Amino acid sequence: MGCCCEDEEDYEAAAPPDLRQPLNHHHHHRREAPPSTDLVISPMNSNFSALLCKDTLRSILEKLPLADLARAACVCRLWNSVAADRDMQIRAFISPWKLRDVLGNPTSGGFWRDNSLSKFAISHRLSRGDSVASLAVKYSVQVMDIKRLNNMMSDHGIYSRERLLIPVSKPEILVNSICYIELDTHAKREVVVLYLEGGPERNLSSLLNRLTTERAKRRVIDSLKRSMHTDDGTAQYYLSITDGDPRAALTQFSEDLSWERHVGRV
Repeated sequence: MGCCCEDEEDYEAAAPPDLRQPLNHHHHHRREAPPSTDLVISPMNSNFSALLCKDTLRSILEKLPLADLARAACVCRLWNSVAADRDMQIRAFISPWKLRDVLGNPTSGGFWRDNSLSKFAISHRLSRGDSVASLAVKYSVQVMDIKRLNNMMSDHGIYSRERLLIPVSKPEILVNSICYIELDTHAKREVVVLYLEGGPERNLSSLLNRLTTERAKRRVIDSLKRSMHTDDGTAQYYLSITDGDPRAALTQFSEDLSWERHVGRV
């Protein structure tokens, strides 16, 4: 027993006249617009099967800037598995600045979402005679930018550190360089550090020696604070100008204090 209206002729004969009209019959005389020649590529387009191929998708996403690559990772699981590839993230991160490489592992995956110039810093090892103002002139940056980057409230904070992070003011200094992702304990942030001379200390023995030296220095500073009845910054300042000699630091402090009292009387 066959189904009714199997043929189109039977259907047209059996169907009521109003059902044979198109749904938008009041527009059926309007000329249809020619199909667009622009193909919209979208992951929601189920007909675009090329976006389901990881190799093809990778060749497309690796050409995106970092911000767009981060957005692509939020489209779907497939896109995320490709866009979250570490090598691809690193290439997108270093591409605008033409870095040779960036080494290190950030503590947060969100680190790779921003590669603005404020993410970079120059490591300057402090030496006697350095000041925030002199370093600002040397590197052509603002004093407040150095303080903000290093989480410094005053200029005295320089005496408790072995180095300062200097904002990068000239992008060309990054070209063909190797930078290191570091979590600076004083700045309390992760930065991409450029070493103009040498590189970061990776040797375990040197790290232990530095920690031992810092602990000894801390004990000396605490002792000076108690003797001088001053704050931490003042004790560190006098210790620095006397080459780490606590006796000379205490003597210099006493002389300055006597001079201030004498001037005050006059």
